[in-house]
Amino acid sequence: MTEIDVHYNAADKLHHACRLLRKAVLGAHAQVVVQGPDELLDALDDALWRFSPADFIAHCKADAPVHVRGRSAVLLGLAEGESPAHRQVMLNLGLLLPQGFERFDRLIDVVGLDDEERSAGRNRWRHYSDRGYAITRHDVGARGA
Repeated sequence: MTEIDVHYNAADKLHHACRLLRKAVLGAHAQVVVQGPDELLDALDDALWRFSPADFIAHCKADAPVHVRGRSAVLLGLAEGESPAHRQVMLNLGLLLPQGFERFDRLIDVVGLDDEERSAGRNRWRHYSDRGYAITRHDVGARGA
């Protein structure tokens, strides 16, 4: 069953996502699919290029050529109905329940500070909980991250 981690109270979702991706890719050598709205994934693409001069996180968008996607540890988005080559980690930055999360070993769900984010996060939490998923909570705001 998919392990679910919910990171909530994230004041800067992009910065937090970059930190999570660095830890997953460079630390745990995991492959990650990031889900969210296109505008947010475009902003994350830019943020990853500027995040850390010492730590390059290989990433590409879902519309990249197959050979590029195959060499990238992080895939930003999935085309409709697409199935990724791996099933390690999914990172959700969107408000909606990420489609296909149950096929991954781990889901990391990031919730920001505004009311819409919190409400959507609570709805996703209920969905996971109602289906028997164990959820690990991470209060990002408490750490000042």
